[in-house]
Amino acid sequence: PTQGYYTRRGGIGESGDFVTSPEISQVFGELIGIWYISEWIAAGKPKAFQLVEMGPGRGTLTDDILRVFKQLSSLLSKCDVSVHLVEVSPKLSEIQAQMLTGGKVQSNPEDKSVYMKGISKTGIPLFWYRDVQDVPLGYSFYLAHEFFDALPIHKFQRTEKGWREVLVDIDPEVPDQLRFVLSPSSTPATQNFIQPEETRDHVEVCPEAGVIIQNLACRIEKGGGAALVADYGHDGTKTDTFRGFRNHKLHDVLSAPGTADLTADVDFSYLRKMTQGRTATLGPIKQREFLKNMGIDLRLQVLLQNSHDTATREQLLHSYDMLMNPKKMGDCFNFFALLPHHRLARPDKKHKPESKSPLPPVAGFSELLLK
Repeated sequence: PTQGYYTRRGGIGESGDFVTSPEISQVFGELIGIWYISEWIAAGKPKAFQLVEMGPGRGTLTDDILRVFKQLSSLLSKCDVSVHLVEVSPKLSEIQAQMLTGGKVQSNPEDKSVYMKGISKTGIPLFWYRDVQDVPLGYSFYLAHEFFDALPIHKFQRTEKGWREVLVDIDPEVPDQLRFVLSPSSTPATQNFIQPEETRDHVEVCPEAGVIIQNLACRIEKGGGAALVADYGHDGTKTDTFRGFRNHKLHDVLSAPGTADLTADVDFSYLRKMTQGRTATLGPIKQREFLKNMGIDLRLQVLLQNSHDTATREQLLHSYDMLMNPKKMGDCFNFFALLPHHRLARPDKKHKPESKSPLPPVAGFSELLLK
């Protein structure tokens, strides 16, 4: 809480420790905004929705999404839209407030759940919380972009004596240094978090991610909506992915704790399991496939046609390459969605056999067909 990386630094952007997709290109956030509008239409245009972003960074992604909502304001005119940001870092919430409202916010010490509120530059009410459980229930779109990879993990190693937990200890040779050690015997975490069917020899488990996904799945089941998760990750295949970043370079996770961004790939198979069947899940699908399905190529063409100077065009092509190139972000980032079961259910044939109106496909997760 006091020495943690996000409370002290939280270095997102060119001058920080890592760069995220919304910082690279406005198109990324625009396409996510369109994804939510598409799901809102598929749900029959409910009269209100909450956009809930978890760990909103500098607020860039929400800002891009709100721009799309403004551009489509004629479509959303009868819908009551509000934005709810879940942020534990006081420093980052100030940056978000500046980005989204121009700094015009009220602190809210009386209300235990909402610690700050304001109105976005586009006229939409904004609320800040420390925990997603504090966000009011209701029809909501959840967004977790590079959120789950920052949550703490347990690491386990298979040995001849069974599973052992990887722990952090002080190095007896060098008192100022930390080292990894194996637990001498089984720990409570070993007994609770390893699945009996596990085939890997080294496993990372993030129980906090499991709790949050369960919470989101319950909320979607009760109140409707959808959740979109975009992150580094795998589908239960990778083993040792825990790493640190400082000044855009890999950094030893055990040296100078609290000064580097620590991250571990998200295990989407674990998230799927933790929804406990409360919602349907889609993905993970590679970022380049998702963005291609969302029409990034069309959007790029429009932006290139509208930009008249070489520098802007080069920047557009460079950022497109960063997002889409399999060797850059295109393959290591994945998209994963939680949706209510009825969103994907086949229409009942007995009810109206002559009806040929299947449910619209979920944008991003199936190929875009242009008519």
